[in-house]
Amino acid sequence: MKKSLSIVILAAGKGSRMKSSKAKVLHKISGKEMLYYNINESLKLSDDVIVVVAHQKDDVIDAMSKYFNNITFVTQDALNYPGTGGAMMGVKPKNDRVLVLNADMPLVKAEALSGFIDSKKQVIMSIFELENPNGYGRVVIKDNLVQEIVEQKDCKDEQLKIQSVNAGIYAFDNSILEKYIPLLSNENAQKEYYLTDIIKMAKDDNIEIEPLKVDEEYFKGVNSKKDLADAELIMQDRIKSEWMAMGVSMQLPNTIYIESSVVFEGECELENGVRITGDTLIKDSHIKAHSIIEDSIVKNSDIGPLAHLRPASNVEDTHIGNFVEVKKSSLKGVKAGHLSYLGDSIINEGTNIGAGVITCNYDGVKKYQTIIGKNVFVGSDTQLVAPVIVEDNVLIAAGSTITDQKVKSGVLAISRTKMKQIDGFFAKFFKK
Repeated sequence: MKKSLSIVILAAGKGSRMKSSKAKVLHKISGKEMLYYNINESLKLSDDVIVVVAHQKDDVIDAMSKYFNNITFVTQDALNYPGTGGAMMGVKPKNDRVLVLNADMPLVKAEALSGFIDSKKQVIMSIFELENPNGYGRVVIKDNLVQEIVEQKDCKDEQLKIQSVNAGIYAFDNSILEKYIPLLSNENAQKEYYLTDIIKMAKDDNIEIEPLKVDEEYFKGVNSKKDLADAELIMQDRIKSEWMAMGVSMQLPNTIYIESSVVFEGECELENGVRITGDTLIKDSHIKAHSIIEDSIVKNSDIGPLAHLRPASNVEDTHIGNFVEVKKSSLKGVKAGHLSYLGDSIINEGTNIGAGVITCNYDGVKKYQTIIGKNVFVGSDTQLVAPVIVEDNVLIAAGSTITDQKVKSGVLAISRTKMKQIDGFFAKFFKK
């Protein structure tokens, strides 16, 4: 049940430490942009989710609009009002409680935010307990209330021993924001407006500030490519653990990559080195070692090892062997054991695809379709030059190049040049 809560996600920063021309929040983890995960979890808690954007704002808005149509975007005036406090200046929450999240925390879960919602205090700030807090501002706590936040460079010797650090997530009564945001100042070395200044002002006015200890796994910030890789490991462990708990078998799961949009149904087995991405459905199937499946549907089939299903493939009741590539094709009841490319194809029940078979689907300008009927035997090293229709019950001889647009039912199709044998050529060729 959603509470009377507004959630503001700060997604305006450049992310210079990412060393990328792409906005930090658009870097992907397990197939989706970092910001997606923040928004998705926030919508589990609130009907009023506000995303503050600035850097590459159009790209950010476009990317998130693919997934969500029930969030509000607010543009920060980052030139005149930079910083986290500046980001909140144009925000108008609808509810009395406001939770402020950072968009670079893609591992956050709705359940991990419950402490911010349930507290009765007017101000709650998140803290980590770190064995080595070097580099972080220290949070001074007394009688389970925040006294102050001290930047490391300003810490006294005793304060340097404090292991409580600011995790960067806050919950406020909206009345607190309305009172103190207009009072924020940028009179500091960075010339920015900081939300942390609200903590100091509220404390000076004798408002109690609750420290909420959070698990670093859920509130881990991503500021560099190394952080991105670390977060990916955690996200992958979550995804695979969830599917294994639901009955998916995985051999050496640490070698398997599964994106967050992938769905499994029934009895499924994944061998080591498998990669499954996009909007893929796997049902009652066995995916063998080092196979790649992208944006495809696989039902009651075995794939691989070392096979590749490219986007828009639909495979059912089918055996796909090693070094077979399928692209934008529908295969039902087919055997394609090895070394084939099947692109832009429809292949029907009982058909056998021999080794080295290629659908020649591209003429350099357009793509064309190959349709193969039922109970067709396609011999090894056959090239099917699309567009072509092969009707039911056809035998295509090995080494044939099929250029007719239709192969009639019941025939043997054969296309070979006559072989020559030239006597004595070997000795002549290699004679020195």
